[in-house]
Amino acid sequence: MIKKAIIPAAGFGTRGLPITKVLPKEMLPIGGRPAIDYIIEEAVNAGIEEILMIVSRNKNIIVDYYDRSLELEAFLVQQNKDHLLNTLKLPKVKIYYMRQLYPKGLGDAVSLAKEFVGNDPFAILLPDEIYLPYKENPLEELMDFYKNYGKNVIALQQVAEAHLKSYGVIEVEKKEKERLYKISDIVEKPKNNPPSNLAVTGRYILKPEIFACLEQTQPGVGSEVQLTDAIKLMLQSEPTYGLEVTSERYDIAKEAEYIKLVQKIYTLQQGEEEE
Repeated sequence: MIKKAIIPAAGFGTRGLPITKVLPKEMLPIGGRPAIDYIIEEAVNAGIEEILMIVSRNKNIIVDYYDRSLELEAFLVQQNKDHLLNTLKLPKVKIYYMRQLYPKGLGDAVSLAKEFVGNDPFAILLPDEIYLPYKENPLEELMDFYKNYGKNVIALQQVAEAHLKSYGVIEVEKKEKERLYKISDIVEKPKNNPPSNLAVTGRYILKPEIFACLEQTQPGVGSEVQLTDAIKLMLQSEPTYGLEVTSERYDIAKEAEYIKLVQKIYTLQQGEEEE
């Protein structure tokens, strides 16, 4: 069983400037909750018990959010607002933190989790990719695949060709069955001639062998250590699969998608209140 997950949340969030200069993209409000809370909820609902969050020195607000505020709790009790205490409940998962001292890329951030992971397979959830799992929990879909086959697996979605230059894109060795592909190659942000229209979308189940590959991976696109490049290297010795997940995905680093998600959550909340 996969019980550990990594959430890399150390980046500068440059696509969200200027607001991300002072407010991390992971803390952007969605339905009265910070964006990252949806990521942690997804992990907990999939059965994750321990999370390592990779942060940077300007992300202390995330650490504070997942800590108790005894002063606030006492104030609410004193003011007879005990009913609001439920809004302060922390998720039932152990959360640890580690700082990425320099912005060297996603691969570098993941490499910091080697000791946390140990010898077990683990999950990675990127916090700017939020799914509405009203069909299936996307992380749980990947975990079910790993449980049945014991192979590395990453989440995929079909993306229009014009947008593939913003993603890691897989080359398909063969289609195993509906929505499941064996990967023969993977390219980070292809500028032209992408190998398919299947993009990697922020959820991974990987074996710990990825860390040896990360140690051999040199800086790539953007002069950063790319997780995609380490997966490409791992393909030489470890079969890796891609699974098209079924839930709606929103990239909150894109303003238009963030607004759509906020509107979607608001509509859903209004429907629940009317019921």
